[in-house]
Order: sequence, then C-alpha cells, then structure tokens
Amino acid sequence: MLLHIPALFSTDEVREARALLETADWQDGRATAGHRAALVKRNLQLPLDHAVTRQLGARILDRLGATPLFIAATLPLRVLPPRFNRYEGGGDYGPHVDNAIFPLPGSAERVRSDVSSTLFFSDPQEYDGGELVIEDTFGDRRVKLAAGDMIVYPGTSLHHVTPVTRGTRFAAFFWTQSLVRADEQRRLLFDLDTAIQSLSGDHPEHGSIDTLTGVYHNLMRQWSET
Repeated sequence: MLLHIPALFSTDEVREARALLETADWQDGRATAGHRAALVKRNLQLPLDHAVTRQLGARILDRLGATPLFIAATLPLRVLPPRFNRYEGGGDYGPHVDNAIFPLPGSAERVRSDVSSTLFFSDPQEYDGGELVIEDTFGDRRVKLAAGDMIVYPGTSLHHVTPVTRGTRFAAFFWTQSLVRADEQRRLLFDLDTAIQSLSGDHPEHGSIDTLTGVYHNLMRQWSET
C-alpha cells in the first residue's frame, strides 16, 4: 500500500528544519549503504549520531505518534530513528530494495523494515528530478511531494530516486516494523478501519459499528506479532 500523508510538518516547521539541514555537516551516503546499494547510491547523508539527526528525528517520532493516519496505515511496533539525505548536482539512487533488518541504535534489538517512509523537506519547484519511483503491481509510481508531506510504502518495494539536476532535495527516511507483517493484511485492516471511522462519523448509532469493530480487533488478534 502506498499512502500519502499530507502536512505532517507545517510550513513554519519545514522552514526551521531546513535551516538546520542546510548548515549541517554531511557525509557520503555510501557510508551507510549495503554492498549492492553502495554501487548505485550517489547522495549525501547525515551521520546517525549527528546532533541534527537526533534533534529532527525526535521531532518526527513525536509527530508520528500523534498522527492517526500513520498509525492506522502502519500499525507500528517499532520505528527506527529517522535518517536524512541530500541530493544535488546529479545525485541519484539507483534501483534497490532496502535491507530487511536494521539494528536499533543503542540497543541489542533489531527492527524489521516492513514499511518505508520518506518525508520531504524541499518543495517540488525547488529542484528538477529527484522523484522517488516505487515499483508495484500497478507499475511505477513517481512521487514528488510538497515539503512537509510524507509517503508510506511497503519495505519490500524495488525503488529508486532519479537524478537531481537542479537545486537540492532534502528528505528524511525511516523504517517501521509493523504489528502485522504482511502488506496485504495491513491494507485490509486499514480499509476496514477507515470504513468504521466513516460510518461512525455519519451514523454514530448504527448497529453494525460494534460488529465491524469486533471483526477488526479479531483480525488484529489473528495476524499481529508482538
């Protein structure tokens, strides 16, 4: 499931984040890439222990916890601290699939990358190229969102970022381990949850709401991993 979450960060919040990102010390993005990914990765990335990474990452995690749409779509069990990248001067990232397992910083735990997310910090008119292209069963989906908007998509997806030929593209990216491993099951639960919320808003006394809510939770009970 691909899901666009608009305005996760406001215009003012994006402006504050950009001021931090534009003056940060960046490193070659290949430093954190796996062997195969390093062959096709040409971008800049903030070190995981950089003060800006920690500061903005904490803001993003706080916001995700207060965003019902993200929670409903991903059913998060663990969320890796966000990372930040920068594309400019022809930088791109060729076709790749993200690693399946990542270490959780400061812990012996590991996180399975069920869901990938990219949060844009540059508006589309600020740069040429830089589209996130995600391959799915309906063909290539080309994503280039407004600053402050986020795209959520399956971690199993083959994807790439097209070359940035003008301007600079700033973004955050991170992975979520879901309570429900399978994307098709998460999609069914999301559709069911959305339908329940819509029915509850339009017809709060409808007798089917409790039944549908029970179905939702029983499916969660059957499919979830804790």
